[in-house]
Amino acid sequence: MGQRIDVEHVNVFYGSFKAVEDVSMKIAANSVTAFIGPSGCGKSTFLRSINRMHEVTPGAHVEGKILLEGQDLYGKGVDPVSVRRDIGMVFQRPNPFPTMSIRDNVLAGVRLNNQRVSASEADDIVEWALKGANLWKEVSNRLDAPGAGLSGGQQQRLCIARAVAVHPQVLLMDEPCSALDPISTLAVEDLITELKEQYTIVIVTHNMQQAARVSDTTAFFNIQGVGKPGHLVEMAETTKIFSNPAEPETESYITGRFG
Repeated sequence: MGQRIDVEHVNVFYGSFKAVEDVSMKIAANSVTAFIGPSGCGKSTFLRSINRMHEVTPGAHVEGKILLEGQDLYGKGVDPVSVRRDIGMVFQRPNPFPTMSIRDNVLAGVRLNNQRVSASEADDIVEWALKGANLWKEVSNRLDAPGAGLSGGQQQRLCIARAVAVHPQVLLMDEPCSALDPISTLAVEDLITELKEQYTIVIVTHNMQQAARVSDTTAFFNIQGVGKPGHLVEMAETTKIFSNPAEPETESYITGRFG
């Protein structure tokens, strides 16, 4: 089952540059939360800070607290690798490992975590994860074919299968449909709705219709100007954000008057 995330006064830095300022929010378990806002407002940076992915960039660091079911992910002695096991990530462009088969792509995370699995256990994981990603029927007869040979939409669902194979609590998705055609986008959106029964999902999207379709809660981020940090303007139930936002800034963005 998914777990809740509590964010308390988080600032995200790249070196001395503050990219995101003073974000506090509560992300409910087994729900879909969408981050929307103009380019450069820090939503992807903030998303990556939730599972400590931004630390891959030299000089990047976080101030504040991000709690997964009460445990501070930035606490002393917390291993970033274990954080990323609990909080999976799906990126904007599908990134299956090109030299690996479909089967090995699904198992990549499991093996990375040094989980020793028998051949029959591996078969079970592959089938379970591909079914979870709505891909099993399309690929079950060619699991040894290269993952890179799939269509873009299939590759993205393969990446989702790879992410769920390690049984995370949370799935972060950074514009998972922006490189996909409308049919593939619909397949991934349907999948997101199904997956929230098992996971807590946070999605960054530039597509406001998508946020309205798939999310329970929407957070609107904005930026005051070039070189300024991004910040959270408001966060509420998606229906409220799109029909009756509290902040004029949000309304301007949603109605297309800026951004």
